Amino acid sequence: MYNRGLLPNAALAMSLAPDALAALTAPVLARYGRSARSLSPLSGGLINLTLALDSDAGEALVLQRLHPSFEAAVNDNFDLVTGELRGRGELAPRLLRTLDGARSVSAADGLWRLQTRIDGHSRDQLGSPAEAHAAGELLGRFHATLADWTTPLPYRRPAVHEPARHLTALGAAIEAHPAHRHQVAVRALALEIATSLSALPPWPAAPLRLVHGDPKISNLLFDDRGRGLCLVDLDTLAHGPLVPELGDAFRSWCNPGPEDAAEATFALPLFAAALEGYATHARAFITAEEQAAMVDGVLAIYLELAARFAADALNEAYFGWSPVRFASRGDHNLARARNQLAAARDLARQRAAAGALVAGQFSRAALAG
Repeated sequence: MYNRGLLPNAALAMSLAPDALAALTAPVLARYGRSARSLSPLSGGLINLTLALDSDAGEALVLQRLHPSFEAAVNDNFDLVTGELRGRGELAPRLLRTLDGARSVSAADGLWRLQTRIDGHSRDQLGSPAEAHAAGELLGRFHATLADWTTPLPYRRPAVHEPARHLTALGAAIEAHPAHRHQVAVRALALEIATSLSALPPWPAAPLRLVHGDPKISNLLFDDRGRGLCLVDLDTLAHGPLVPELGDAFRSWCNPGPEDAAEATFALPLFAAALEGYATHARAFITAEEQAAMVDGVLAIYLELAARFAADALNEAYFGWSPVRFASRGDHNLARARNQLAAARDLARQRAAAGALVAGQFSRAALAG
């Protein structure tokens, strides 16, 4: 289990008394020449401790302690990209510097950063096509704004979406845990995942785009009227292919329930609306190859995540275990794996219809352009 002292997410932060939270953060804030008038956990994140901070000077800020998997250099990317976005007229948080000019604070309990707070709200899932349209429009605007920006990022993040690598890791977990209670169930999942992945073509490796890297719905901020404001949690910024970025977005947005629910579907009406929103901006830059690979990209990400969660079920790993709902990390991760695979099956059944939606949206977008 995680050391409670590391507070890997907001759920653990909420268990701290206000005085304890204030004592934890005061030395960090002092490095910025600031103190807190009020401090409260922000929910929604799994791994970073994220706090809404109102400073004594009246500033609305966000204070975060990053998960140990992130290096200080991710803040260099954050600073550069958000500055470029603001320079091009887009809303983006601003990273604040310490009194000595650093982008973050390295403390005994981890790496901290301070940023301006955008007045908006996030969602755990989409509830309507209108919300899906707004999400697609926001991500499309982000991609379009930076489509011609090729400045190298200071920190190069290792590739995340590599289905073959995760399938290999699943095989290694099966071999490493022959007597695990979920061994039979995971072997069955692994066979289906491998068979389904082998039927998918590789996604286009080029051109490289400036991608968010984790565009799940909770990383998008909206205003009170439902309009998209900006993307947040910018630790995963990278130059990479567009198709896995969209695959990760649509798999998150179009599976209406939680990722560990017993049932899972791919909601075609949400996909259609999100595509329409995305196409309003993507017509300016997306290639025919990227369009053609879009649906298979969603399938590939569902299968990749199923493989990751299935491996975690045997390794008894993963930071998001809910002991209230599941007896062990293995049980929770098996539920996640089954959920993602069920959503992949549902999308596969609708593959032709989803492909027709892509073709129709982008041909209309091209005509409109």
